[in-house]
Amino acid sequence: MSEDNNADKFIKETSILEEYNINWTQKLGAGISGPVRVCVKKSTQERLALKILIDRPKARNEVRLHMMCATHPNIVQIMEVYANSVQFPHESIPRARLLIVMEMMEGGELFHRISQHRHFTEKMASQVTKQIGQALEHCHSLNIAHRDLKPENLLFKDNSLDAPVKLCDFGFAKIDQGDLMTPQFTPYYVAPQVLEAQRRHQKEKSGIIPTSPTPYTYNKSCDLWSMGVIIYVMLCGYPPFYSKHHSRTIPKDMRKKIMTASFDFPEDEWSQISEMAKDIVRKLLKVKPEERLTIEGVLEHPWLNCTEALDNVLPSAQMMMDKAMVAGIQQAHAEQLANMRIQDLNISLKPLNSVNNPILRKRKLLGKQRDGFFIHDPENGGEDANVALEKLRDVIAQCILPQAGENEDEKLNEVMHDAWRFNRDCKLLRDGLQGLSWDGRAFSDKVDRLKLAEIVKQAIEEKTHLQDSQYEMKGDGERCLTIIKSPLSLMCGGEVVFYSADRDKRFRNPFCIK
Repeated sequence: MSEDNNADKFIKETSILEEYNINWTQKLGAGISGPVRVCVKKSTQERLALKILIDRPKARNEVRLHMMCATHPNIVQIMEVYANSVQFPHESIPRARLLIVMEMMEGGELFHRISQHRHFTEKMASQVTKQIGQALEHCHSLNIAHRDLKPENLLFKDNSLDAPVKLCDFGFAKIDQGDLMTPQFTPYYVAPQVLEAQRRHQKEKSGIIPTSPTPYTYNKSCDLWSMGVIIYVMLCGYPPFYSKHHSRTIPKDMRKKIMTASFDFPEDEWSQISEMAKDIVRKLLKVKPEERLTIEGVLEHPWLNCTEALDNVLPSAQMMMDKAMVAGIQQAHAEQLANMRIQDLNISLKPLNSVNNPILRKRKLLGKQRDGFFIHDPENGGEDANVALEKLRDVIAQCILPQAGENEDEKLNEVMHDAWRFNRDCKLLRDGLQGLSWDGRAFSDKVDRLKLAEIVKQAIEEKTHLQDSQYEMKGDGERCLTIIKSPLSLMCGGEVVFYSADRDKRFRNPFCIK
């Protein structure tokens, strides 16, 4: 309980904008909970990373466990946490959120770093593994299971050759009291026990088997299995368990390989790799947790403490330069994570016919809820001006906030075509699109999305005669100045609004395209 209180005491309730400037358009990466953005501390001009979560018990638990572990040099440090109400452009009301300020990791993800290193050697892989092991040992010494150990959660501090690698993202982390039951995982790195927990959980939920009075559990040894998979991929460039068939869930053939630890060391890639490296992989990828190396066993293994040169260049860097393969793996991760996060919220995911973008969904719902808001009569040639504007705003939504998992180019062509049908009489839009390879149905070349958003923004301003700045009165009599009507504020007719916890002071910060 004291740990919870300490974490809550660390969370500030003043507005983050008192101490930080936030760059809403610069993204460091995107997770299922949203993109990580760049912020700058006003007093020092230090660039830091900003992660934003909906403020709920699970998010506070993530912050608490991350803070408990963050004193270690191989774990990303949390600088400050704010509890603010934040209203994004696509939202009708503010929502309570946690804004987590973390150290900036300029060196990028593990596999990206390896792919950029033409001479990534076995010794380098051993050194990286040792740092990962030290981070994991610290977590396990606190009895915390990370449960989402994967390359995307291993970041380098900077681009220097001796930059440390650090563990991040404690969204699935949990105190291990021997009762871990929920099947949290990323497909390529999941341990057999976690898959078994998922299998039993699904069968009990569907009534296929009765709910057991003693639930099936697993422990933090699941992190060691994931570590074995990461070492394997670092050494050769591909995962030990895979399927020939892409699927939103783990295919049966891949599941069977994981459950039986069926993998090998193909001669083409593994002939020059040491037996010590193969030995640590074998000892980590054991089906039975009690037979698996402990984290102490990993750190004591000869491969991590070898004085030999081990200067053989690994094939992994060349393999990871195959962006299509890496993108495919990451897409599989994203889909599985999306399913898990939704299940954690106890929400049934229902497919939509054509709309995935949250802003487009909101506009679709608004069109149903408001009588006459989206009415137009194509048979009589009458097109409501509101519809034309909404279609333009949808284009900006797709430019700035594309939904993870959808074909972004295809979706952009779709929303642009809809907007074009309603706005082809707009000369400013026609002239702007001429320079962006628009043929009236689709873009023939890659599109500069920020440039397109700016063109559409200007078209909206022309149609609505909006001024670049305006005063507006709030219901409580407060007078606020909107400095910039940016593409995102035009998209939803508003701007991002921050409220301090006591609501005494409001901070307005429009998204700006720079």
